[in-house]
Amino acid sequence: MRTVPIGHRCRKGTSMREVHEVHEVRGAGGLQALLDRWVADGAVPGAVALVAREGQVETAAAGELGRESLVRIASVGKPVTAAAVLQLVDDGALALDDPVERWLPELADRRVVRTPGAPVTDTVPADRPFTVRDVLESRAGYGFPADFSLPALAPLVTELGQGPPQPQRVRPPEEWTAVLAGIPMLHQPGAGWLYNTCSDIQGVLVARATGQPLDQVLEERLFDPLGMPDTAFHAPADRLGPLYRPTPDGTLEVADPPDGQWSTPPPFPSGAGGLVSTLDDVFTFLRMLRAGGRAEDGRRVLSLGAVRLMTTDHLTERQRADSALFLEGQGWGYGGSVDVVRREPWNAPGRYGWVGGTGTAAHVVRSTGLVTVLLTQREMTSPTPPPLMREFWRYAAGG
Repeated sequence: MRTVPIGHRCRKGTSMREVHEVHEVRGAGGLQALLDRWVADGAVPGAVALVAREGQVETAAAGELGRESLVRIASVGKPVTAAAVLQLVDDGALALDDPVERWLPELADRRVVRTPGAPVTDTVPADRPFTVRDVLESRAGYGFPADFSLPALAPLVTELGQGPPQPQRVRPPEEWTAVLAGIPMLHQPGAGWLYNTCSDIQGVLVARATGQPLDQVLEERLFDPLGMPDTAFHAPADRLGPLYRPTPDGTLEVADPPDGQWSTPPPFPSGAGGLVSTLDDVFTFLRMLRAGGRAEDGRRVLSLGAVRLMTTDHLTERQRADSALFLEGQGWGYGGSVDVVRREPWNAPGRYGWVGGTGTAAHVVRSTGLVTVLLTQREMTSPTPPPLMREFWRYAAGG
């Protein structure tokens, strides 16, 4: 085995303990062989991954991506936004049962479509304001259900830019919130789990509650204290590779070039999926959750209670079943899924994390200490994790 330091690029004022990388040979060559095969087979142009367990950290990189490559992490950033909200709860600036309209008055007096399939003009009043807890649980009434044909979803895509991240094509936060105010909710608050939009509402809420832009809040309250120097809402083109999408003939085409959507600061810093990051930075964030909210130097970044709320399932059995397209029978904490049943070898009770539509995944099992991170830059074609992601999780589970 050989060891090399990781996590060595710390921001000024950050005192991170050195972490070591251990390459283990497992099966036909371990994690490196797995990634090499994907690149050789043309499944992805590049991949970088990490599996941490029992004090050892195995990493591998193949193709176009390396350990220090900046990648668009998409929805893997949702837990980061949820953590920022919970920091404000820890500080007393927000309370879980506060109505969001206290900070976003545009969202008072909500309307809800009479039935999920009803036209957007057929609405009834919301039976109560939605709360900070509702948006953290993705049960505020806005977002994507399993049926993408429902009329109430169309304005989320056409007017708000919900869907695959396109940072330069979304309205600034004030305009975005004003437009959202004119779109009816799909469910009454608390009644159903819906994907994505609540994480963007969380980002706007953080900005309003602090009086600072979301990117500045994340920088000051999370990225600096944790030592995540490469996580932001845009990246220099010389460190950001292309994002690819599959074509009907089975090849890959460039969906976003290095000097494209993420090369300049976006009008709307998306709490749902706008961040770029690196393997080390994502690992650093997950280590904080694994440590119950503490940074590597021992400083508390998030309360243990907040971490427990993040990593605990809050859905009903019916809501998990209705959301099977996204959650595959698992639950939802704050900003990420929580495993509640063992459907696959990698499903461990309490396993928390999420996947991103740019081919990224990050999870932590606090009870065992297992952390897994997989970063590619190949767009997913559906909410269902692709075979290579499942193969990685199986490997990490030892299966």
